[in-house]
Amino acid sequence: MIMSSISELSDRETAHFTMAFEEPRWHVAHTCANHEKRVSHQLLQRSVEHFLPLYDSVRLWKDRRVSLQLPLFPGYVFVRLALRDRLKVLQVHGVARLISFNGQPAVLPDGEIESLRTSLRAQLRAEPHPYLTVGRRVRIKSGPLVGVEGILVRKKSTLRVVLSIDLIMRSASVEVDASDLERI
Repeated sequence: MIMSSISELSDRETAHFTMAFEEPRWHVAHTCANHEKRVSHQLLQRSVEHFLPLYDSVRLWKDRRVSLQLPLFPGYVFVRLALRDRLKVLQVHGVARLISFNGQPAVLPDGEIESLRTSLRAQLRAEPHPYLTVGRRVRIKSGPLVGVEGILVRKKSTLRVVLSIDLIMRSASVEVDASDLERI
């Protein structure tokens, strides 16, 4: 009786592993610095479905302004593949690794990729922004409180930074725009 339940469990695990191994899903390829476009081009040549979100940026170079398309997530390209085909990606020059947790390549939900594609198709102005989490220490980088450090909190739908005066053990929170913050 114990042996039959072990074999059933192993059959279920085998089926789950086989499905994950065979079914194409979104994964994240970590690239070498400034190789995202090259990697994207090579993936296209190898017929690997991928997504490299880009944004427009204007840079000043000496005496002229240059319009560039830069990766929205520097160092990363999204790839859709079955795990059995991961060597097609890992053998691309410029790919360092697939992002993994506990030794298994991490899977991105289809909805996250689709919402990103939709926002870029709608030509919403997108640009990279530091990943900010509630509870993290941040520094205000513009406005009247430039240089002030605090802890990021959320109150209803707004972001606030808690400013503390250690000497008197008191704090105040100030409403800020996410674009005015940087991680410490």
